[in-house]
Amino acid sequence: MGILGLSKLIADIAPSAIKEQELKHYFVRSEGAQLTSVNGETTSHLMGTFYRTIRLVEQGIKPVYVFDGKPPNLKGGELAKRAERRDETQKLLRAAEEAGNAEDIEKFNRRLVKVTKEHAKEAKQLLQLMGIPYIDAPCEAEAQCAALVKAGKVFATATEDMDALTFGCNVLLRRLTFSEARKMPVQEFHFDKVLKDLGLNHDEFIDLCIMLGCDYTSSIKGVGPKRAIELIKTHRSLEKIVENLDTKKFPIPEDWNYKEARLLFQEPEVTDPETIDLKWTEPNEEGLVKYLCGDKQFNEERVRNGAKKLYKARNTSTQGRLDTFFKVLPNPNPQKRKAEDTKGAAKKNKKGTTGKPRGRQPK
Repeated sequence: MGILGLSKLIADIAPSAIKEQELKHYFVRSEGAQLTSVNGETTSHLMGTFYRTIRLVEQGIKPVYVFDGKPPNLKGGELAKRAERRDETQKLLRAAEEAGNAEDIEKFNRRLVKVTKEHAKEAKQLLQLMGIPYIDAPCEAEAQCAALVKAGKVFATATEDMDALTFGCNVLLRRLTFSEARKMPVQEFHFDKVLKDLGLNHDEFIDLCIMLGCDYTSSIKGVGPKRAIELIKTHRSLEKIVENLDTKKFPIPEDWNYKEARLLFQEPEVTDPETIDLKWTEPNEEGLVKYLCGDKQFNEERVRNGAKKLYKARNTSTQGRLDTFFKVLPNPNPQKRKAEDTKGAAKKNKKGTTGKPRGRQPK
């Protein structure tokens, strides 16, 4: 789920809310035979989870996976649209197969990948063997992630869906799992800066996202990102916008349920983060070999090497660059600083000591 055009709007109006970072990691490619089990069932979800998690842990990251629960009733319309798009993609795939277009076949097959309950169950079992915690959200995973971040249980939400910000997530990371593979830096969105630069409070931001287009309700035809931000800044709420909008030029959807959509963002169904105990444990090497090798056709040597990397990373502290944690604060009076530095140098020459070191100040 996402908010249409939100990332571009923030980049245009609130660029200071976004940072771009590099994630150094290794990228594992494997033989095609390892992407299915002996029964022909796909195992790519397990391979992706296994190696991607190892890559993150080796970088000193302690990941927590959050799985979607039941979708809210208002999402039914969006799910129906997705089903229609899948049907259309199926037709395009058949045409590509008849034409023998390998590139289009691969593209449309990727679009048709669908995560099933069985895939999720298998991924959870794998994470448990890897010693990585996971959470079953009662409803939307992004809402649960936002709650965890706001409670200080985790640093950020890593997702491609911008609605994590709509739920009030303090820090959103995009491209975390594929940044280097696709030669793209990780994008780090800071919600407080987004609100400040857009000149909105959280409720107004939610109304903006509903106008941009979300999965819970229709949007106003003809109102794009630029006009949406203008309208919300002028009227400050959807109620006022509806009262003042030229409906002949911008027709409002019939029975527009924006109030219900707003409430889902304001009061999402989540598990209280204070009741969640996150624990990272040692990987179960033998359990991983038993689970992934054999019928699932994973290479035993690679699985054992992966387990050892997990164990090593878990028991090795990773120190980041100081620039990541500290920044130099500008001196408002350069002449005074210069005089202080000269005085400090004289003191050193006289007594052989510099006194307190001048370090970097925490953010």
